[in-house]
Amino acid sequence: MTLFTPHFVPPARLKDWLHDGAEIAVFDVREHGEYGEAHLFYGVTLPYSRLELDIVRLAPRRDARVVLYDTNGRVAVQAAQRLAALGYTGVYVLEGGTDAWQQAGFPLFAGVNVPSKTFGELVEMAYHTPRVTARELAAMRERGDDVVILDGRPVSEYLKMTIPSSICCPNGELGYRIRELVPNATTPIVVNCAGRTRSIIGAQTLINLGIPNPVMALENGTQGWYLEDLPLEHGSTRRYPDAVAPSSLAQMREASGALAERFAVPEVDAATFAQWTTDTSRTLFLCDVRTPEEFAAGSLPGAQHTPGGQLIQATDQYVGVRHARLVLFDNDGVRAPIVASWLRQLGHDAYVLRDGLASGASLPLRASAFDETLPEIDAAKLAAALADGSVTVVDLRPSMSYRREHVPGAQWAIRPRLPNLPASRDIVLIADERGVAELFVADWRRANADDARAFSLLAGGFKAWVVAGQPVESTPDLPVDAECIDYLFFVHDRHDGNKAAARQYLAWETGLLAQLDDRERGAFRIGAPADTK
Repeated sequence: MTLFTPHFVPPARLKDWLHDGAEIAVFDVREHGEYGEAHLFYGVTLPYSRLELDIVRLAPRRDARVVLYDTNGRVAVQAAQRLAALGYTGVYVLEGGTDAWQQAGFPLFAGVNVPSKTFGELVEMAYHTPRVTARELAAMRERGDDVVILDGRPVSEYLKMTIPSSICCPNGELGYRIRELVPNATTPIVVNCAGRTRSIIGAQTLINLGIPNPVMALENGTQGWYLEDLPLEHGSTRRYPDAVAPSSLAQMREASGALAERFAVPEVDAATFAQWTTDTSRTLFLCDVRTPEEFAAGSLPGAQHTPGGQLIQATDQYVGVRHARLVLFDNDGVRAPIVASWLRQLGHDAYVLRDGLASGASLPLRASAFDETLPEIDAAKLAAALADGSVTVVDLRPSMSYRREHVPGAQWAIRPRLPNLPASRDIVLIADERGVAELFVADWRRANADDARAFSLLAGGFKAWVVAGQPVESTPDLPVDAECIDYLFFVHDRHDGNKAAARQYLAWETGLLAQLDDRERGAFRIGAPADTK
């Protein structure tokens, strides 16, 4: 077998690559918690535990320039080997990892979705987006003022906590549905999110569209509300109406078209898109910006679901290649141009697909990057095997899910840290996704070539175990925090009644601009039309 030798790139050269205008994908292959503590500004999270599951979606072109990194290089070299086995030919490893990057004088950034979060702060600065404090909004509500509060987050986040009387309308839907939500053109509108970015982008979206209503962003979102000791609602189900009247659609389509013209958002027709699918020198993404329900009802072949507001808020969750072509579509002519106008200001090469869902465009479907080898075992058979001591259970779900409840005696594990397992027993794995288990076993087999024990997968996952009425146990402090490398505590604790974490998060968000260098700041194109590439 040929010994794999990775190509290394020193920090200074990678820094130049990031700003040379050519396509590049920079992936942080540490787990999510490690990534969120300190990463490169353009580093996209691609945990080694999910590498082959997500790489084809984030970087579909196998000869793209790809740079992998971790703290010191160990996991990144393993990841490079795995990508080479998948046929990726332009893979490099950052020499010395984040340690060397920092030693070279380049900053590391905490948190997630950093380019998008930074963008939100720059947008507020450039556009002078109006804002209202939590106390001011509370006073408006107490007086009984005619004000509509729109929560720009997805429904799943809205359900956790929101401002009383607010209505869920994710940012990508605002321009499409605003007249159904606020028919009176004089009613003040306040847009909120959990923190800052989506409040700013949502409010500025309505202003950019020329909405006559007074529009404001809620300063610091639900966190700012909570820090003022104001009550939040939990489990609210108010949301936007599904239907949009023809008169509203015509009005907002005109406004969206004017916005696209203002920011020089280019259209691409299906014939040109088809040509782009054969261009081996460029990476191409096809993005459906509609709601989850609309996407589930039918989309274009090869498209990924990228809800419009989230595509702006968390671009790096959907697009792993900088300077790739992003083609957006909807079925109404309103949403895609609005989202594209923001993406182009973010610095992306974004287009709108003419005729959208009706265009007939398609991308080749991508084959799975892992083999299905694991047999399944049902909950009853697993319970019997545990009773006679013939198996060891390994739980590959997120560490916080394991802490909440798991099969009694199960051992938590994650792919980059293969555990020691009792030699005499077969292994039953529990995972939320089959692929995570398949990748874990493949690495185990490579590391333990002489170990012939059998591995199997619990059919239906942990949910099937619970539904079957089998016992569970909780370990709120195990694995210990230091082992929970998949969980970023300060981002999530802000939602769990932790005021210190909320303050830390807001300070992080507002402090991002101070960390930027001139080249990073210069990559944004805020407030001006972008040249078509």
